[in-house]
Amino acid sequence: QVQLVESGGGLVQAGGSLRLSCAASGRTFSTHAMGWFRQAPGKERDIVARIGRSGGNTYYADSVKGRFTISRDNAKNTVYLQMNSLKPEDTAVYYCAADTGIILTIDSNEYDYWGQGTQVTVSS
Repeated sequence: QVQLVESGGGLVQAGGSLRLSCAASGRTFSTHAMGWFRQAPGKERDIVARIGRSGGNTYYADSVKGRFTISRDNAKNTVYLQMNSLKPEDTAVYYCAADTGIILTIDSNEYDYWGQGTQVTVSS
């Protein structure tokens, strides 16, 4: 069982930055690929970024490429999402998720554990 707790969300002006953190419980964190997803009101939950077990194999949605960076610290059981040059359209609830499978994926249905989410609001 893996428990995930996100933090770092908040209200920021357009052009600003936020850093999200996701702390994981348990001793298996380094064996899971991790993803950040987001869901805006009335929209589906979409992938934002994914990172492989050792910190490689990163993936970014086109909408965040060049602005967001995903990273992880396996010694601290934590995955991060650095968000720069934020736009109003980045407003959403952001979730981190753990994938215990072998094949890397960006399909939210394949992720096994989810955090409770953290709200990010970007004002114009």
